[in-house]
Amino acid sequence: MNLKVLVGSGDRILLLTLPFLIIGLILNILFPSAFHVGGPPTVLKVISIILLIPGVTIWIWSVVLILTKVPKKELITYGPYSLVKHPSYTGVALLVLPWIGFIFNTWLGALIGVILYIASRIFAPAEEKILSKTFGTAWDEYCKKVKIPWL
Repeated sequence: MNLKVLVGSGDRILLLTLPFLIIGLILNILFPSAFHVGGPPTVLKVISIILLIPGVTIWIWSVVLILTKVPKKELITYGPYSLVKHPSYTGVALLVLPWIGFIFNTWLGALIGVILYIASRIFAPAEEKILSKTFGTAWDEYCKKVKIPWL
């Protein structure tokens, strides 16, 4: 199995996000008070944990499906893929990074999550063209059935 097929747009998304992550971490270390979210208060910790549980679950489930189905050249249309077209990118960007950041008393996770999500939206169309070419009408049918196609 070609690693490029397995990774999809992940390498380009990472390359776009990485400089922001590195600069953000350096600034967070040098000026921690500028990144604090206030403690975090108990309610923010609870919300963070509540959202992290499905976020990590969706991400792990997506990765397992990628590792088991993509090498067999199978289109994944169930599980988290029935909700959104790119659950591994979306889950990490919106349900993991921001909430881990809040648990560690920094809004840097939310910033990196937004950048990661934007990067995934930039590179997703190219990945989707390849999927469309590879799977043809099966891809078209999947796109019609996915619950939140724009996310």
